[in-house]
Amino acid sequence: MRLFPAWARELGVNDVHLVGCDLPVGAEGQRYRDLVERIKHDDRAVGALITTHKIDLFEACRDLFDEVDAYADLCQETSCLARRGGTLVAYATDPVSSRRAFDDFHGGKAAGEVLCLGGGGSATAITVQLLERGVASRITVVDRSPDRLARIRGVHQRVDAAASVNYVENGDPITNDRLVAELPARSQVINATGLGKDLPGSPLTDKAVFPEDGYAWDVNYRGDLRFLRQARAQSQTRRLRVEDGWRYFIHGWAVVMGQVFDVEVEGELTDRLAAIAESERPASPRDSA
Repeated sequence: MRLFPAWARELGVNDVHLVGCDLPVGAEGQRYRDLVERIKHDDRAVGALITTHKIDLFEACRDLFDEVDAYADLCQETSCLARRGGTLVAYATDPVSSRRAFDDFHGGKAAGEVLCLGGGGSATAITVQLLERGVASRITVVDRSPDRLARIRGVHQRVDAAASVNYVENGDPITNDRLVAELPARSQVINATGLGKDLPGSPLTDKAVFPEDGYAWDVNYRGDLRFLRQARAQSQTRRLRVEDGWRYFIHGWAVVMGQVFDVEVEGELTDRLAAIAESERPASPRDSA
């Protein structure tokens, strides 16, 4: 809420205000519909960033959208609504923002083998862009929920990709430790579970051994960030490159604002938005678990 006015000025957008709307988890579909109807018919509204409820809102309001972009159709969710004249367009922007964050992290290098802990919205976005671009040799998705695994598998089956994907139903950190230990060197481990942000903890124990010359990406940037601390504790001994979710957060807002205000927000302009936001960045955890 503090950053948005400064970001809008940087984009040359004047006389706009960010208005928050909080709905409880598991809200009735009519509440989503009431909200989307207001956005669609209020001439003062230009669009919306949807931070949670992306799947539920899409399912409840699909008939209210005049257009649905390819990623929203593929992932059956929306993270951004934009008004184009009298038309309301639903976008799923996370595949785009996760691709940009991933490329910032990797510097254009191939991903190798990827272990994605978590099978929700962020995991879907990240793995979709990896599969589409063919930059991962093999992907394993781990989640405790069979429903989430079934959903992400259904999305993957609609992507024409050569990489193989394994799906593991598991919520035991010790089993996750074993899956990490089995990765070859230069592999990537992603924490997309929400543990460390929504709930304290990590999907791994402190005994987990990360792959040598590998990558560890915690898509969280606030909370107790235990996974991030576990990875940073091994950054030197395992020559591990470690990243939090701050850049993903920046790209997420940048892509949505670009769609809502119909401007191109990429490259140097994204860097300027990141510089403006730096003062609000949460303190990084110590490099020890």
